[in-house]
Amino acid sequence: MRNIIIKTGLIAVAASAIVGCTGNYLDINTNPYEVSKEQTLTDGYAIGAAITAICGTVVSTDVNTAQFTDCLLGGPMAGYYSSTGAWQKTIDNYNATDDWTRVFMASDRIIPTLYSNLAELQNITDDPLTISIAKIIKVAAMLRVTDTYGPIPYSQIGQGGKLTVAYDSQEKVYMTMFSELDEVIATLTENRLASISQNADPVYDGTAIKWCKFANSLKLRMAMRIAYVDPVNSKKFAEEAVSHEIGVFTSNADNAMLRPVAFGEKGNPLYNAIKYNQPQGCVTGGDTHAAADIICYMNGYNDPRRPEYFIPSEFEDKEWVGIRVRVEKPALNSVGRKYSGVNITPTDPIVWMNAAEVAFLKAEAVAVFGYNMGGSAGDFYNEGVRLSFDEHGVGGYDAYINDEVSKPETYIDPAGLYSYADPLSQLTVKWDDAADVEAKQERIIIQKWIANFNNGNESWADHRRTGYPKLIPASENGNKSNGEVDSVLGARRMRYPLAEYTNNGENVNAAKAAYLGGKDNMSVNLWWDCKPAAENK
Repeated sequence: MRNIIIKTGLIAVAASAIVGCTGNYLDINTNPYEVSKEQTLTDGYAIGAAITAICGTVVSTDVNTAQFTDCLLGGPMAGYYSSTGAWQKTIDNYNATDDWTRVFMASDRIIPTLYSNLAELQNITDDPLTISIAKIIKVAAMLRVTDTYGPIPYSQIGQGGKLTVAYDSQEKVYMTMFSELDEVIATLTENRLASISQNADPVYDGTAIKWCKFANSLKLRMAMRIAYVDPVNSKKFAEEAVSHEIGVFTSNADNAMLRPVAFGEKGNPLYNAIKYNQPQGCVTGGDTHAAADIICYMNGYNDPRRPEYFIPSEFEDKEWVGIRVRVEKPALNSVGRKYSGVNITPTDPIVWMNAAEVAFLKAEAVAVFGYNMGGSAGDFYNEGVRLSFDEHGVGGYDAYINDEVSKPETYIDPAGLYSYADPLSQLTVKWDDAADVEAKQERIIIQKWIANFNNGNESWADHRRTGYPKLIPASENGNKSNGEVDSVLGARRMRYPLAEYTNNGENVNAAKAAYLGGKDNMSVNLWWDCKPAAENK
């Protein structure tokens, strides 16, 4: 694994990108991730270059950045991935160094790249569709940042020529994002027949209606995130998104995916990150393998999607077996290589949001919170499963959705290292209208989690918000937080980068005092992480 080079603090970088100050900002005029002045001579090329760069800040197209944010943070926290190798300080062991936990806020490949290219785009064109597309991507990217740390600089980035800016509460970040989405939804609705050049848009080929559906779907995702902390606005925003005249995703043709054209020669960054340090002759992967959690659920349910998700293990007696997360990791060059790998190819797109997730969001909204989504929870639940099966091109949907017997299996480690005997869930797949609200939510989130495989940061947010799916807790020697993090509940957020305390100390300390109870650690619940149920306490 390579080291990420962070060249300066978040706020100084992002603000200087907007106001054009040079200061210490990453040699902004020659930044390879930003549109050059020569490129702006041709508006079409410049717009395409800027939008592609902005797209690369959601799930970073930089391999090293994506490794930290998705393979080493979101993936393990969601129970999708487990790291291997000799690392002693990792995010999933709750003792990671600043080099690991800072990336979402401090890497020049995310926030500085996002805001510098957004500013350049606004200098190049005033086309409402183009600007609206960029703003949707900004919300999608920054949502991952705030859901990692909580309060972040957002509304004031780049304003007034400031090099350091105040943090917003997470509530304000969310409400600002809702307003931004409403603005672009209105613009895209008015310009629904408009388009930009296909070559300028690596997601939807410049189609306004598809971007509008994504904006509404993103609004629905955010609305459900705040269901426990702000039920009034949650209901309002969720019902607005679904009832809008253009609406939300309803088919896999709507899925928001960054296509390989945006990756460059190396291909999908997650594929490359997973392969880091792959032993000679090994086909299961390198630094990252499949987690025991996801495979235990899918094995128990006899899920036909397993060959699409995983690479078979090297154990003779078990085809699908993952590594338990939050334990002392087995050595990659011996036992570690034997566990199932993650099946990603260089040409796979990066899925930001799919139609299956939208169906499950509607199912939860109806079953748990009583929102009007225009249908029944059971129908939406079944539709979510069907859409996921169709997305991955697998059969067996009817047998799977009607299975009222199979349950997740317990974890038996073929290497005899870290087996876990307790059942993860007693729920089967088949929908049960007679089940209580808690069981309905658990069933929905389990299937949503399976359908969202590889989108670890989103599923980690769901796990924190709902308590589901239930994951294998940290082992005694796997929790290295010195009592900071509960082994069952897991980490609730990441710490702020040390660079923020150096470069923006007054503002980060003010945010910590005002919004985090004076604590900047991994056990502090985010604003929306407040479910009253015992499972999440």
